[in-house]
Amino acid sequence: PGISEFASSPEKVSDYISPLLSFAAEHVPRAKHKETPLYILCTAGMRILPESQQKAILEDLLTDIPVQFDFLFSDSHAEVISGKQEGVYAWIGINFVLGRFEHTDDEEEAMVEVHIPGSEHQESIFRKRTVGILDMGGVSTQIAYEVPKTVSFASSQQEEVAKNLLAEFNLGCDAHQTEHVYRVYVATFLGFGGNAARQRYEDSLFASTVLKNRLLGRQTGLSSDSPLLDPCLPLDAQDEIQQNGQSLHLRGTGDFHLCRELIQPFMNKTNETQTSLNGVYQPAVHFQNSEFYGFSEFYYCTEDVLRMGGDYNAAKFAKAAKDYCATKWSVLRERFDRGLYASHADLHRLKYQCFKSAWMYEVFHSGFSFPVSYSNLKTALQVYDKEVQWTLGAILYRTRFLPLRDIQQENFRGSHSHWRSFSFVYNHYLFFACFLVVLLSILLYLLRLRRIHRRMLRNGSSPSLWMEEGLPPQKMAGPL
Repeated sequence: PGISEFASSPEKVSDYISPLLSFAAEHVPRAKHKETPLYILCTAGMRILPESQQKAILEDLLTDIPVQFDFLFSDSHAEVISGKQEGVYAWIGINFVLGRFEHTDDEEEAMVEVHIPGSEHQESIFRKRTVGILDMGGVSTQIAYEVPKTVSFASSQQEEVAKNLLAEFNLGCDAHQTEHVYRVYVATFLGFGGNAARQRYEDSLFASTVLKNRLLGRQTGLSSDSPLLDPCLPLDAQDEIQQNGQSLHLRGTGDFHLCRELIQPFMNKTNETQTSLNGVYQPAVHFQNSEFYGFSEFYYCTEDVLRMGGDYNAAKFAKAAKDYCATKWSVLRERFDRGLYASHADLHRLKYQCFKSAWMYEVFHSGFSFPVSYSNLKTALQVYDKEVQWTLGAILYRTRFLPLRDIQQENFRGSHSHWRSFSFVYNHYLFFACFLVVLLSILLYLLRLRRIHRRMLRNGSSPSLWMEEGLPPQKMAGPL
């Protein structure tokens, strides 16, 4: 479980993650521990806790970890991050893996014109086109993509909302290099994940059917002999919804197009321009010069059963989904038993594939307004055979200025090999040497003054000594 499970006993959090940190300590050279940054970034589970419980958990981590481990771990290294930050980190991670932050002179490489955020004269540059991400989980759906040009707003209210959805950050080697300043739109929609959407749909079916039965004196769905017909289930598939001690029996009719029509209202679209799901502001996407990757449910919907993951084609997907929905449940079960679907596909996937196919299609094309002709979406589970997590983007962002420092140190050491191991110690020795030289000079000066003083005492009083006492010089007795 995540550390949010320790909300009622925060003092146990450090002990809980100690084995994980011990594993890291074993694999990081001991001499490098003090210069190895440690970050503990908490996401959705911690976000839903009251602030007092969040604070107690973080306080335990910040207090106990430095006692047990020597990693570079300051107060700012442990925090609860927002959904917006998490989306930005995911966006950074995949674009880093795809090499979209690298410089290129290849004329065949996809480029995009960018207005650097914060530039007084709207300076434009051309750089590699980055990819956007679409991630549909069980509970929520998220979209993140670069907005290369300055955006305009339909109203002041829309502009205020946009401030919370647009992130501007610098991935350059230092804060003064603006060539890698990015403006990224990130929006997360709770309740729009595949499973949550199905639950909302079933709640609506249950409420509307109970109401109709009461008004019309019907018994629809109250038994398996008179089921409610559901176009979002495969043909002849049976399901049962239970709420408040009541059951509603469903039987699928496998009508993909009707299913799409029924779930349209769940998009909560508005008539306002530049909006998406729930009427949330969404800056325009340059469909002719953009590229997106779809993860989680976008991949499962296209690959697990339909076996067409990868390059997305709306027409082919809609036809495959329509055919699947219209296939009898007994035939789908037979295919499942013969192992014709993905190894991790289960009966739950088979039963709700029709609904989730329709939901994914509508979210992408109706919710986010991608045209059915859009051909630059790739659905994927991995990128270059690696599962890309938001944590990769987080560590890249948090340590983004460190590589330059390392390079500068390596260059220094290369041209001053004699000082390779002593740069830190050398600076301290230099300071003490200078201090000793100054001290020795003062001592020599005082010794010299002392000798002069003694010599004058032997030869008689000196006018200067009287002047030091503030008295006029005495007249010396001369020869008679």
